[in-house]
Amino acid sequence: METERFDSGSLEATEAFLSRAYTPMRIGGRPRDTRTRIVRNAAEGLVVDRLDFGYTMTYDADRLDAICLITVHKGSMVDTTDGRNDVYGPGETFLIAPPDRPYTGALHSARYTITMFDPALLDRVAAAGANSDGPVRLTGQRPVDAAANRRLGSTVAFLRDQVLTGPAVEGLVVATAVQHLAAVTLSALPSITAQEEDHRTDSRDAHTETLRRAKAFIEENAHRTIALADIAATAFVTPRAVQYAFSRHTDTTPLGHLRHVRLTRAHSDLVKADPHVSSVTRIAAAWGFPHVGRFAAAYRRHYGVTPAVTLRAHD
Repeated sequence: METERFDSGSLEATEAFLSRAYTPMRIGGRPRDTRTRIVRNAAEGLVVDRLDFGYTMTYDADRLDAICLITVHKGSMVDTTDGRNDVYGPGETFLIAPPDRPYTGALHSARYTITMFDPALLDRVAAAGANSDGPVRLTGQRPVDAAANRRLGSTVAFLRDQVLTGPAVEGLVVATAVQHLAAVTLSALPSITAQEEDHRTDSRDAHTETLRRAKAFIEENAHRTIALADIAATAFVTPRAVQYAFSRHTDTTPLGHLRHVRLTRAHSDLVKADPHVSSVTRIAAAWGFPHVGRFAAAYRRHYGVTPAVTLRAHD
């Protein structure tokens, strides 16, 4: 294991160290107190740094080409990349940026831990644990929930305080610990493998019972303002599962079926309506068709006549 220490009150020296240790970057800060302290512990495939900035510092950094996790202990950090304003405070562990993207931000009197490892480790643990055939991509920077945040933070703390301490650090111990960190990172942060698992679950849920529940809800509530999320909630599945069920077992979509049900209800009202009292426009609007021309075109495609003809049939 290698240990390196940095302690300086010079912004120029701090910028040079950060650019060498992480990635080329430009920094700025308030001049009253620019003391920076960094302790770096590096072993094979793992870097764990403790940093302490006693002032507000901004940064504009190039891509890292590494998974870089930040655990905030004091103060705050703000991610301003691409116009964002995401604030992280004590107790939060997060991904500072995708490995292949530059990033910008600011820290405010912050004390925090940086943990870095090779992104290829995510592919290896995903292949072993999730049967993923393609490269893994993290799709979010915050953990998926509070429990995931605690799990990721405690794993970082264990590496920092237990694995990288003592007079000798065994290579196998470090390699195993880093692989464990990669697995925890993959489970804690949103990723493409998590989305693929959701797709598998949705596909399993796309059975005929889901279709039956969805159709029943649509037919009972076609007169109301409903959306795909409402249909899915009634069927006890995700919106994607409802879409899969319709795609698998019918030749339409959930909202396409809703439009069809409303069209048949409008047809029924037209058949029964008194043309001296009601109108095509009023009936169409009652069933959620605000554009009477489009309603008439859809009606004619389905029934072979215009809605006006149907309405006047009993005149």
